[in-house]
Amino acid sequence: MPYGEITRLVLEHGFGFLRDDAGLDWFFVGAGVRGRAADLQIGQPVEFSAEWTASGPRAIDIHPAAER
Repeated sequence: MPYGEITRLVLEHGFGFLRDDAGLDWFFVGAGVRGRAADLQIGQPVEFSAEWTASGPRAIDIHPAAER
């Protein structure tokens, strides 16, 4: 499961972005977050699953990262 860090939250519009350990930026929607998207914070380490779409990479099943 990839690791990353929340880089931008636009919760009023229901989406955000994270950057993985390799430096790739991932788009996500609030429905792709385990729990509440409003609980996420910029800089927070997360784990996620990858989904490739016609618009680019999308993160799904986003949740706080376990200790590495």
